[in-house]
Amino acid sequence: VAAQAGPNMPAPLTAAKSMEKSVGLSRDEALEVEAKFFARLALTNEADSLIGLFLNEQAVSKKARDWESAGRKVSRAAVLGAGTMGGGVAYQSATCGVPIVMKDIAEKGLDIGMREASKLLAGQVNRGRMTPEAMAAVLGSIQPTLDYSTFGNVDFVVEAVVENEGVKKRVLAECEAVLGSDAILASNTSTISITRLAQALKRPANFCGMHFFNPVHRMPLVEVIRGEHSSDAAVATTVAYARQLKKTPVVVRDCPGFLVNRVLFPYFGAFNALLRDGADFREVDRVMQKFGWPMGPAHLLDVVGIDVAHHAAGVMAEGFPERMRIDFRTAVELMFEAGRFGQKTGAGFYRYEQDKRGKPVKTADPQAQAMIAGISAAPREFDEQEIVERMMVPMCNELVRCLDEDIVDSAGEADMALVMGIGFPVFRGGALRYMDHMGLAEFCAAADRHAGIAAVYGVPESLRARARDGRRFYS
Repeated sequence: VAAQAGPNMPAPLTAAKSMEKSVGLSRDEALEVEAKFFARLALTNEADSLIGLFLNEQAVSKKARDWESAGRKVSRAAVLGAGTMGGGVAYQSATCGVPIVMKDIAEKGLDIGMREASKLLAGQVNRGRMTPEAMAAVLGSIQPTLDYSTFGNVDFVVEAVVENEGVKKRVLAECEAVLGSDAILASNTSTISITRLAQALKRPANFCGMHFFNPVHRMPLVEVIRGEHSSDAAVATTVAYARQLKKTPVVVRDCPGFLVNRVLFPYFGAFNALLRDGADFREVDRVMQKFGWPMGPAHLLDVVGIDVAHHAAGVMAEGFPERMRIDFRTAVELMFEAGRFGQKTGAGFYRYEQDKRGKPVKTADPQAQAMIAGISAAPREFDEQEIVERMMVPMCNELVRCLDEDIVDSAGEADMALVMGIGFPVFRGGALRYMDHMGLAEFCAAADRHAGIAAVYGVPESLRARARDGRRFYS
C-alpha cells in the first residue's frame, strides 16, 4: 500500500494500519481505533489540500456551467494545422461527438494528424473501451482537407498552426474571410497575446484564445483567454465547446503566457540559474520529484520540447523583460543550439529510447552533463530546502502577480489551473495553498534569502501586506 500511495499521500497507509490494529477487536473497539486514525489524518495539510481541491473543482465547474449556459453548442468544428496538436484536437472533438474538419497546407501534415487520431483510437480499441466499428465511425467524422471549401458550415474553429505571430495572423485572417459572420475563431497559442493576434481580424469580438495542453487527450485543462475585444458570446461558446470535449475550462485574461505558462517560465528560469550556479540537473529533478512534481524540470523541458520552451522563453522575456529576461547563457539555449530538443529528437537533458510498447524511456546522458559543465560554475551540492525554495519562489510570486492584475479571478481557479495544467502536486493543493501552509511570513523570508539572484524573487507588495496582516489566500 505504501509503495502504491507514495510518501506524500498518508491516507491509504493509515487505513491499512487502522485495519491491522483492529484485528481481533470488537466492532465498537475497532470504531474507536478508526476514529483516532481518522482524526489524525483530518488535521494534516494533505487533507486540507485535497478537500480544498475538491471545493475548488466544484466552484470552477459551476462557473464553467454558468458560462456554458450563455454560449452556443458547437455542432461542427474545424482545426487549422494538422500536426500532433491538431490531430489531438480532432481526436478529442470527434470522440466526443462533434464532427471536425482538419485543415493543413500539406498532405504530409494531414497524414500526421490522421495518424495521431488513429493511434489514439486504436489504443481505445486495444484496451476494450471502443469497438472497431465505433473507431471507424469516429475517424469518419474527421474530415481532412487542404482548402477552406467546407468552412462555410463550420461554427467553431481552433487555430493550431506553428507558434509564430506572423503566420498565425495570416492564417486567422484567411480563415475569417470564409467563415459565417457568427462563427467563433479561437487560437491555441500558448504564449502570444490574443489582443495582438486579433489585430489581423475584421471581427475581433468573435475571437479569443483556447489553449489546450499536450497531450490533448490526457490533459484536463483548457485556458480560455479573453482578449481586449473578445465578446462574452465568444468566451461563452468557447467554454461550451471545451465542456463538450470533456475538458475543464478556466477563463483568464490576456497577457504574455496567459496564466499557466506565465507562471511556469519563472520556474524554468530558476532552474537555469541553479545550473549556472553549479547544481546538477539530475539532483534538481530528484528533489523536485520528491517535492511532489510528476517529473523534475529537466525532464519536463525534454517532454515539452526544448525548441518549444526556447521560443516561449523569448516571448515571455519580451513580455516581462524586468523579470523574465535572462542575462546569462542558459542550458536550454545550449540544448537548442545543439538540436537536442528532448524526447522528440531522442536527446535533451536526458537520452530517450523507446521500450517494447513504444514509450520513451529516460536514461542518463554524460554528453549533456559535459555540455552544461562548460557554461556553469564549479559543481557544488545544494541543500534540498535551498533547491525547493529557489525553484518554487519565482513561480509563486508570479501567480500572486496574476491575481493582483486580475489575470485570473480567484485563488481557487489559479490553483486548479496549475494542478490540471502542469501537474502541481495535488497533496499540496496548488501554489497558493502551499504558501498558506508554509506561512506567508515564512514564504516572504524564503524569497528574501534569494533576493539577489534575480528580480523574480522580489516579493509582490500585496503578498507582504497579506503576511503583515495575518491574512491567507484561503480562510
